[in-house]
Amino acid sequence: MGAGGKAANAKARRAARVSLWVARASTTVLLWTCVVLLAAAFGERLAPSVLGGVWSGCVAQTLVIVQRPLLLPPDGERVVATAATSTAAAAVPLPPKRIYKNNGYLMVSCNGGLNQMRAAICDMVTVARYLNVTLIVPELDKTSFWADPSEFKDIFDVDYFIASLREEVRILKELPPRLKKRVELGYLRSMPPVSWSGISYYHNQILPIIKKYKVLHLNRTDARLANNDLPVEIQKLRCRVNFAALRFTPEIEELGRRVVQILRQNGPFVVLHLRYEMDMLAFSGCTHGCSREEAEELTRMRYAYPWWKEKVIDSNAKRKDGLCPLTPEEVAMVLKALDIDRSYQIYIAAGEIYGGQRRMAALTSAYPNVVRKETLLPSGLRYFQNHSSQMAALDYMVSLESDVFIPTYDGNMAKVVEGHRRYLGFKKTVLLDRKLIVELVDQYKNGRLSWTDFSSSMKASHTSRMGAPSRRQVIPDKPKEEDYFYANPYECLHQPDELSAL
Repeated sequence: MGAGGKAANAKARRAARVSLWVARASTTVLLWTCVVLLAAAFGERLAPSVLGGVWSGCVAQTLVIVQRPLLLPPDGERVVATAATSTAAAAVPLPPKRIYKNNGYLMVSCNGGLNQMRAAICDMVTVARYLNVTLIVPELDKTSFWADPSEFKDIFDVDYFIASLREEVRILKELPPRLKKRVELGYLRSMPPVSWSGISYYHNQILPIIKKYKVLHLNRTDARLANNDLPVEIQKLRCRVNFAALRFTPEIEELGRRVVQILRQNGPFVVLHLRYEMDMLAFSGCTHGCSREEAEELTRMRYAYPWWKEKVIDSNAKRKDGLCPLTPEEVAMVLKALDIDRSYQIYIAAGEIYGGQRRMAALTSAYPNVVRKETLLPSGLRYFQNHSSQMAALDYMVSLESDVFIPTYDGNMAKVVEGHRRYLGFKKTVLLDRKLIVELVDQYKNGRLSWTDFSSSMKASHTSRMGAPSRRQVIPDKPKEEDYFYANPYECLHQPDELSAL
């Protein structure tokens, strides 16, 4: 064969190979197109598959939800599973993803302590769901009094949070690159939503802004959704986020279980949410029992923080109105009057008590088994020091597990834990009537009331204040004064027949 013939044959073979490659590529594209169309048509019924994490044509890594026991049972026998233990046995399928037209992106910055932020996260997830927008994982407060640098992922299991809510709302860890760059260049609309708003406010006022700017940043989130007059589906989604999606990190859960296990081995325990820390006393202006030097120190602190708006406070008047945290001495009297067994462990869920051991003397004398997480795990908390929200998360877990939970002030932790204990089966939570208590304490100390009468009055007044099923008190146009949704989310609770009929 001549040189010309060989060249022609070589050219023909190359053409055949190119044709074969094109045919294979076309077939592959066609097959993948069919798969994508089927996935769009049948949704997550094809999962688990290589498209299990797809959103808008982008392939993402499929995440397997691993169920961990949230709480330790009373017998304390359950051990903590490590990442290496039987993942296949514990894994459950991802919920089907909700497909919707994305109206934009919502960024939120939470403010306050852990439990104020926890409630805000629940509200913002709900708002994002009903506006059909994409929520960016909330930013936690790092500039408040506690100056905790913790990120969302340092406290909550962020991957579980995103995956467990995917059938309700799309949640991303950060904005898509193009929008992220715009935000970094300063093109971001930021605003605080109106407090105690209904869902119609977000539809009529917030959604148009999101559609216009594509990204909206809500820079305050505390109490921005109403307690009442919301569709039951909205209330139930708030509960789902709170009780199911917001799971602490494995490290926090492991330490929480260890604390509970130690307590359970030593018998029943009461969690006392003793809000007698320096910042709370300074903020509230409550100085009963403090020395003159201490009262002046607290006043200086109150004036040092401009966002604490109330400066001139009559401590005695406020205490008589029941608006002050109970002192450790008053708490000791209350526990004795309610016949809390002296042998019970009293777990202090709080920061550093103002006045230290001197101020705690009356309580520790009446109840010698007063403990804290720092005494139960002296070497186990080193990575949590100077991270107040992570320490508060440990207290939250222990509070849920306690035989009795007693808050001494109506803060956010007191309310959110109260609601969570109702959800867990109306576990006993003593809701102290502080106004009556200080009146009875003063009468007893002044000799106008015997101990028998003091104890009888205390028991009688708190019989109906143990966290039993009830309806929220609704006060039209006064949302700050009515019952807080997260303290009693009765729409989400298994209620007795007589209450359900109301």
